[in-house]
Amino acid sequence: MESLIGFTGLALLVLFYLRKYLLRKESPQTQALPFSGELYQVGLACVAKRSHNGATSTVVVMPGFVENFLYFTEYYADPAIELILLTSADYHVPVINPRLTQPKWATAPTARAGSIAYDAQVLNLALTHLVTTPNVRVHGHSRGGAVTLQAARQQPALFEQIEVVLEAPVLPQGQPYTPMPALVRWLLPFFLPFWQQQPINERNRKIWGPLDNPRKRELIMGVPFNPKRAAIMLANLKDMADWMPNTGTDIYQYVKRGAILVPGDDRVLQSAAMLASARQAENLQIIEIEGGSHFVLPDHPDSIPPLRPN
Repeated sequence: MESLIGFTGLALLVLFYLRKYLLRKESPQTQALPFSGELYQVGLACVAKRSHNGATSTVVVMPGFVENFLYFTEYYADPAIELILLTSADYHVPVINPRLTQPKWATAPTARAGSIAYDAQVLNLALTHLVTTPNVRVHGHSRGGAVTLQAARQQPALFEQIEVVLEAPVLPQGQPYTPMPALVRWLLPFFLPFWQQQPINERNRKIWGPLDNPRKRELIMGVPFNPKRAAIMLANLKDMADWMPNTGTDIYQYVKRGAILVPGDDRVLQSAAMLASARQAENLQIIEIEGGSHFVLPDHPDSIPPLRPN
């Protein structure tokens, strides 16, 4: 009996330290493209500003959980757009040989890294210091939608004249399509290496929706590698699980115009809960995409409202 107890204790100790190692292990970067513009270090996050000539509008984009800003670059390729792109805290910057500068305005956020509030503070710094046109859109996908709403609550004055596009967003009182038990979250560091071996597999195939778009497929193949570590993925998941039920729909009062895009066949978030929450946003248009997946931009780009002047 003593030997069994000793063996069990040793096994648990090995499991504990293996998990600790896997949480901190840095994932390799698999996606990076040339980038013409400036890269700014803001705490553990990065803000990129694309070079432009005579821009008439500004678009600031915030990607979702385990995504990078390449999700948006094809849609907003027009050089007349001043494009500002954010990475979440402790995610890889999808740029070849990135050279980041740290200007005086780039103060590190005070919120916890991995939280929606942290990335919202970075978003507000970008809006305050990098926008140079009067016509501004903030486009957030999935978790990026929650970051946008949180940023508006942090600094309402910044959003008085800003249009928001919340695409298949994490919303107050929203729900995941399939709740993730605490034990599964705890085991995430052990699952991640297997997911990285096969990002698209039989278990998750339905999540992605149509995969006939080569660029969408390529972006999805990089998804499990975008966060630098399993620890930041876990922090994101825990924070979203807290933010949705604990955030009231009164947060919508801080966004004055724009749209919420609700896909009808979202396999990441519950479409019905998303729609019920969106209906509480008095200032925003609701655009329902019948049969649409969680990834509206690559699947139904015509559903995105055109960029118009104020």
